[in-house]
Amino acid sequence: MMMNPTKTNNTLLSYFFLFFWVSLSMEVGLAQSQTREIKVGVVLDINTTFSKICLTSIKLSLSDFYEDHPSYRTRLTLHIRDSMEDTVQAAAAAVDLIKNEQVIAIIGPINSMQAEFMIRLANKSQVPTITFSATSPLLTSIKSPYFVRAALDDSSQVRAIAAIFKSFRWRKVVAIYVDNELGEGFMPFLSDALQDVEVNRSVISPKATNDHIREELLKLMERQTRVFVVHMDSRLALRVFQKAREIGMMKKGYVWLMTNGITHMMRHINHDRSLNTIEGLLGVRSHIPKSKELEDFCLRWKRTFKKENPLMRNDVDPNVFALWAYDSITALAMAVENTSLKRLGYDNGIASSKNIDLGTLAVSRYGPSLLEALSEVRFKGLAGNFNLIDGELESSKFEIIKFIGNEERIVGFWTPRDGLGNEYSNKKTLGQVIWPGKSKDELKGWEIPGKKIKVCVPSKRGFYGFVEVNKTNVTTGYAIDIFEAALTELPYTVIPEYFPFDSSVIDYNEMVYQVYNGIWDAVVGDITITANRSLYADFTLPYTESGVSMMVPVRDHENTWVFLRPWSLDLWVTTGCFFVFIGFVVWLFEHRVNTDFRGPPHHQIGTSVWFSFSTMVFAHREKVMSNLARLVVVVWCFVVLILTQSYTASLTSFLTVQRFHPTATNVKDLIKNGNYVGYQEGAFVKGILLGLGFQEPQLKAFGNAEECDELFSNGTIAAAFDEVVYLKVILSKYCSKYAMVEPTFKTGGFGFAFPKNSPLTADVSRAILNVTQSKKMKGIENKWFPEKKDCHDPNNALLSNRLSLRSFRGLFLIAGIASFLALLVFVALFLYEQRHILCDDSEDSLWRKLKFLFRIFDEKDQKSHTFKNSAVHNVSSPMTHCIPSPSTLQIRPLPQSPLQTSEIELRRVSFTPSDERFTTQPIHYEVEESVIECGVEQ
Repeated sequence: MMMNPTKTNNTLLSYFFLFFWVSLSMEVGLAQSQTREIKVGVVLDINTTFSKICLTSIKLSLSDFYEDHPSYRTRLTLHIRDSMEDTVQAAAAAVDLIKNEQVIAIIGPINSMQAEFMIRLANKSQVPTITFSATSPLLTSIKSPYFVRAALDDSSQVRAIAAIFKSFRWRKVVAIYVDNELGEGFMPFLSDALQDVEVNRSVISPKATNDHIREELLKLMERQTRVFVVHMDSRLALRVFQKAREIGMMKKGYVWLMTNGITHMMRHINHDRSLNTIEGLLGVRSHIPKSKELEDFCLRWKRTFKKENPLMRNDVDPNVFALWAYDSITALAMAVENTSLKRLGYDNGIASSKNIDLGTLAVSRYGPSLLEALSEVRFKGLAGNFNLIDGELESSKFEIIKFIGNEERIVGFWTPRDGLGNEYSNKKTLGQVIWPGKSKDELKGWEIPGKKIKVCVPSKRGFYGFVEVNKTNVTTGYAIDIFEAALTELPYTVIPEYFPFDSSVIDYNEMVYQVYNGIWDAVVGDITITANRSLYADFTLPYTESGVSMMVPVRDHENTWVFLRPWSLDLWVTTGCFFVFIGFVVWLFEHRVNTDFRGPPHHQIGTSVWFSFSTMVFAHREKVMSNLARLVVVVWCFVVLILTQSYTASLTSFLTVQRFHPTATNVKDLIKNGNYVGYQEGAFVKGILLGLGFQEPQLKAFGNAEECDELFSNGTIAAAFDEVVYLKVILSKYCSKYAMVEPTFKTGGFGFAFPKNSPLTADVSRAILNVTQSKKMKGIENKWFPEKKDCHDPNNALLSNRLSLRSFRGLFLIAGIASFLALLVFVALFLYEQRHILCDDSEDSLWRKLKFLFRIFDEKDQKSHTFKNSAVHNVSSPMTHCIPSPSTLQIRPLPQSPLQTSEIELRRVSFTPSDERFTTQPIHYEVEESVIECGVEQ
């Protein structure tokens, strides 16, 4: 029977395919049986919607990756831990994963607050921590190589924001940010990018209530700035926008700009409600390229998310953080597959335990190689190109979008290379923007009450240098020039219209109160900032120095005892005491060896005092024999030299520069004596004087410097009180007649008054600082108050140069220590020489021994080299002052006692009348003290 060839061939082909399929299945099964599971930790806030969205993306990423790469030898397995929205719990979860699961890497955490400690933990254990949602730039400053950010750093968008400000020429902005790591890390980079823009800050607590948010926004509403940049958590931002719309901050003239995270997330938070709230707002967000893969992912993600979370609403979509989470897992799986598993594990192997002691935390051997592999991963992900540079996701294009109705409209884009542009032209500008209030006009970013303001100025009858109003109502003066110079520094035009007001009829307090009543938009002039006036108006920063002082006449003060003034009493007393002390010390050292210091007691005292005081002019003639005395004298001469030179310099100052003294320096004395004092008419100083205790009749008003001088000249007033700047004007004319003295009463200085909460107050204050710190200020001062070269500063002239003991404590300390040490050495040497007396075993009392030592101390030291050349020596016995005559000497044997007997050398002397020569013959006797009689035969 022959077989059909066609049928035979079909059968063989079927067997071949069957064999191939079986072989392939076996290979796949074998490959799957050889795959190795690699543990990866995941730390998320499991119960939050945001974490559930990202966790679904993570799981889909793993399934998609290994479905596309079935032959890979590794499989990532997830070990998920709940951080419970707590920073400490997130850190504990990371420690648990490292110690008990020995994971190769950790995905998470969700926010920047939880990330800081986990980054330090990763650095210690060398376990890479990969985050897809912690965007604060502060995390980079920790400088851990094991921190990988698979998301865009918040600082990457500041250049795009700066380009928007430059395009619209906005010069001021209020940055509203959250008070945590997310906001604090962003602000320095925003300020640096907006170098030409004045950046003001408004901080919102992450736990702020709606009332707190409303209160903060009302404060911002009172400012001129109308441009706001918001950077915070998207849900907190939505509450801020809702309150802003309620109080009218979303109307025409306002600009709101959202940062990347808020712009991405806003449409995912209750889509219809959130988009209606932010209608008209501008946003910056990272560009997500459209692709077929992204569309397929979104469909599969929705099905998976609905299956895993059946109780959640159906309009939930994956956000940009979910896309970054998907790409992060893909990158990690690729890196693990490309890394050798030989070093998988930890050094200092740790046993599985619930203990989370950081001291026993082991170090991953696999971490460094995994980190290197991650840095080399390149692929096109769902969120765009995945490329890590220094552990950070490479920044790409940013979109500038506008929310109109329920739509998001792209009005431009920004790239690091090309900068700002739009999709309709190549110009470096944005497309048409519809602002809040459906306005299409270009906004300036600031707003003021009006271009013209009514300014009240005081019409004075003196001190015209500050404010002067002539007959044609033309206003000039120092205060006016500073005010107008400040207005030119403002970023907008303000035209002042001046209205003179007679200050002699209505005082300055009334003018400020009229600002409170809305009659004037400002008061400009020599207006002192006081606590009472600040209740009714806001003042700018002062443009003059502050304080009320007293001015009095000066007189030539020549005193008979002026020579005593250079030194204080304590210095005089101390110096005198040291003169006496040094004289005593020198006498102590010299009187046993120096005949200049011997003689009757009154002579010794006089010589000692004379010697000490003569060192003041270095006129001492007595020779100093003792080395100890020389040491003391050298030190004391050095002290005296400095004292005399200082005294001479100070006395010269008192006799020349400081001859002129104020006639009065004490307010209490003026009040007690009933003296009349002057004050400027209409000034608030009158109230200060009445408060100090002056009576109304004691106060005399003056209108200008000439009137003040006249009151002093005719003896009407003894002192004048006024602002320091006014007194300086008077002193510039009469510098040789008057002087400012203490006390000085603190005031706020001169400032410009504006209505309460006026937006001009802060702007003019900053402008005043610019003026006062520039060359303009010097020109204005020279114009109205030129300095006189022949006038000296009375304050400096009256400074006291009186010297006190405090200035010379070191000198006296040196002299005292030198003298004291010399005394110690002298006493020690003397006692050592006479030790046989103190150490004697006789029955004599200690008092008798001391008396004996004092008698020795009072005698000449015959052993000293100063007496060796003498022709005739005194007997070296401590019991006598003369040489006993042989005819009167009685000798008898006595008991051996060192206090009752002494061995003396007697010399029998015979005189020859012709040549007065003498001979001696030594004879040794034991002599009893009580029977020696001294006399001279006639």
